[in-house]
Amino acid sequence: MKLVLFGATGHIGHAILDEALARGHDVTAIVRDTSRLKLSHDRLHVVEGTVEESSLWLAYAKHADAVIASISPRRDGNSNTLPNAAQTLLDTLDGTNIKRLLWVGGAGTLEIAPGKQLIDDPHFPEAWKAEAQSMGRALEVFRASKANVDWTFISPAALIEDGERTGKYRVGGDQLLVDAKGVSRISVPDYVAALLDQLDNSDTFRKRITVAY
Repeated sequence: MKLVLFGATGHIGHAILDEALARGHDVTAIVRDTSRLKLSHDRLHVVEGTVEESSLWLAYAKHADAVIASISPRRDGNSNTLPNAAQTLLDTLDGTNIKRLLWVGGAGTLEIAPGKQLIDDPHFPEAWKAEAQSMGRALEVFRASKANVDWTFISPAALIEDGERTGKYRVGGDQLLVDAKGVSRISVPDYVAALLDQLDNSDTFRKRITVAY
């Protein structure tokens, strides 16, 4: 497949890039600073730009099969970065031949009890709340959208960290997935494997899903 990837210089974004190339995909990485992406590959094309510069990246994306967004608001500190980016992607892709959009979501809005989200738990780190709330607003943008785009919002487990790639994971919906010990976790390699596995999965079109062990 031909993929357009936003956020390839981030931790999860770079892992997505590595996995996509390993699977034989062609990737156009749209990054703010090309000097931060040191990887060179025959099937990788790096373009300097942002989601907001839609006319720029759409010129490179017109023959793509899918767009993947792994975006964080941490660099600019703007709480509207995520919902604005979600809206821009939906508006830009609507009416094009690119119908598939995968979004790296967060775990904060996953349900841990009826009417209660993970972000509501008193143990949820205060330092993560602003980003989790922004990600929640991005999810609202997706759910309200009438754009003709087959998006999937992919939330990780509560704990996502470096680790081995086992190729094993479970897929859920809006509820937090936990293991037999009550722990919700996934490694970065298994999360990105799960994400790329969704490229052809029509069962996850226009849905939020979560992946965990």
